Amino acid sequence: MKSFDTAALPAADSAAQLRQALLADRERTLTRLYQRTFPMVRRYVLRNGGTVHDAQDVFQDALVIFYEKAVGGTLVLTASASTYLVSVCRNLWRRELSRRSHTPQCELTETDLLEDAEPTASETESETALSVLEYVEQLGEKCKSILLSFYYFQQPLHQIAETHHYRSVRSATVQKFKCLERLRKSVRAVLAETLIY
Repeated sequence: MKSFDTAALPAADSAAQLRQALLADRERTLTRLYQRTFPMVRRYVLRNGGTVHDAQDVFQDALVIFYEKAVGGTLVLTASASTYLVSVCRNLWRRELSRRSHTPQCELTETDLLEDAEPTASETESETALSVLEYVEQLGEKCKSILLSFYYFQQPLHQIAETHHYRSVRSATVQKFKCLERLRKSVRAVLAETLIY
């Protein structure tokens, strides 16, 4: 079997050849991409306030996006596959940092929990909408378990893959992505209804 070397290919030809390499020997091709690209992603995430675990999660998500586009024939490369992956990882990490900056980081005290304040108008309106956890509950046990494990308990994807008996971390990543998309769709549908009325 011919070895796939992303550095040796012109960018215009590499997407089609990469697709063939992924279809012929997915594990070897992804391993080569990982070995070549992950150190750059790890360095970027560590320099921008993340951990090695964060870098692994971002890289896994980017690899799923990359793989689906490559195999689906929608991948357009204007640079090497490694450059493309690093770019996707940077965008995903920036998005994650933005998400984290909007999430309150303070801890609640016992006093905060025991206060019985009058509900505001926005709190009253939000009571009619389901809480995020209720949306997650509607997804079913499998999706609920995966999403809570990853986002709430911050378990690494390899642990989630083992717990849910997936053959690989990639399978767990894809399932997490599908569950997250189902959650987003259900929230968007309710929001669209709320905005109509």
